[in-house]
Amino acid sequence: MTRFLIAITVFAALATGVGFLLSGEEDFAWGVALGLFGLALLGEALRLWIRRKRRPALDTEPPARQSAEF
Repeated sequence: MTRFLIAITVFAALATGVGFLLSGEEDFAWGVALGLFGLALLGEALRLWIRRKRRPALDTEPPARQSAEF
């Protein structure tokens, strides 16, 4: 969970910086900043979902080992 929070914090800072750079003098570029941050959230959520999907369940028994003897 710590990696998730660090990644989201870095992406929030990056999206804010890009929003300021593209905004000019009038108004902050909310669409660009929120769009970039949304893509970052989507990517991190997908990474967590794939990681959770690949993890074996804790309540199941491991498969039995087959003996090399006949």
